[in-house]
Amino acid sequence: MLTFAHQAHVPSYYAATATPWSDQPPLQGAVASDVCVVGGGLAGLSAALNLAEQGFSVTLLEGARIGWGASGRNGGQVIVGYSCDIDTIKAQLGPDMARTFWDMSVEAVDIIDERVKRHQIDCDWVRGFCNAAVKPSAMDDLKEWQATLEQDYGYGGTQMWGREQLAEQLASPRYQGGLFDPRSGHIHPLNYALGLARACLAAGVVIHENSPVTGIDEGPRPRVRSESGQVSCAHVVLACNSYIGGLAPKLERKIMPAGTYVIATEPLGEARAKALIGNNMAVCDTQFVLDYYRLSADHRLLFGGKVSYSGREPANLSEAMRQDMLRVFPQLADVKIDYAWGGMCDITMNRAPDFGRLSSNVYYLQGFSGHGVNITGLAGRVVAEAIAGSASRFDLFGKLRHRDFPGGKLLRTPALVLGMAYYRLRDYL
Repeated sequence: MLTFAHQAHVPSYYAATATPWSDQPPLQGAVASDVCVVGGGLAGLSAALNLAEQGFSVTLLEGARIGWGASGRNGGQVIVGYSCDIDTIKAQLGPDMARTFWDMSVEAVDIIDERVKRHQIDCDWVRGFCNAAVKPSAMDDLKEWQATLEQDYGYGGTQMWGREQLAEQLASPRYQGGLFDPRSGHIHPLNYALGLARACLAAGVVIHENSPVTGIDEGPRPRVRSESGQVSCAHVVLACNSYIGGLAPKLERKIMPAGTYVIATEPLGEARAKALIGNNMAVCDTQFVLDYYRLSADHRLLFGGKVSYSGREPANLSEAMRQDMLRVFPQLADVKIDYAWGGMCDITMNRAPDFGRLSSNVYYLQGFSGHGVNITGLAGRVVAEAIAGSASRFDLFGKLRHRDFPGGKLLRTPALVLGMAYYRLRDYL
């Protein structure tokens, strides 16, 4: 159940370039605070920081290391919107509420910008993102989406690029064109998480690493139990995502761990890196099983993809990912791969985020579905608002309907693997 406990960061480009961090001691004995946050990823850190800034005493328990899970391993893309289409929200809650949700997603990107500046977080935050169209039909979809953004959501400033205009910034023959958004961007996610953790400590949050939670005794004043201690508190925030396990079976049934993988090339040098992506934007394509990539601050290409529901890492990961990279950038055939890694994010059935309560004073944040770098910041803000007594925005997320994955633990993985095979076939056609 607690296979992640006491684990060091996986070998990755992010771990190798992490900013200095002083490990925080495990929880020992009984302590008390206003709020106990379970999980030291971006969602838990954001919640803890917001709560501390509002005057709450906060204890944060992390079973491994700060940013150990998806928060410290992802592609680093910071993109407005959610993993689900906004039409998913619109179909459930109507156009006015969909506009509210969209505006909150834009706020989520601005939260990152504000925090990086306010706390002087060294995490290579860069603006600029392009959604690149592989097929001609995808260009039509992007044009329609741009019009919808402007007309229905008041989101202007995006630029529709044809093949030639995209080629001025992106040296790949794969694409028909793309939709450029100057507001979205990319970041070193582990360094951002560590920067949030340092801001938490400065605000008075007590952080305990290597402190996996083994159980929660609910009630008017819950007790959160770890291996060698417990926290008595007025409120609990569960920010465990793929690692919720048996701590809350009701929540586990509504998410599915999905693997995604990244490689980092050797340093390309500034000139060669700029020749690949001239404006240093992040890029993802329009395929269902998509590629996503960007440049690092030291001029490597970080290339991600191969989403998998099987729970098994692809065979010969580095070479398999390299072949995907060469499909996009054949001119990198002579380039070595220095790092290859992967990890699990949590997805919901409809890919919309799932925030809510297990009881009146036990809150949860999950279901970021691969879009969590920015939405976790919003999650932390709205759950802190709710605990402080203003729950209107948090409760909006509770209006989204989420179904359990069918088949239980035994059948849901094979069903999703078959579904993924279907969508891979559609991408190839």
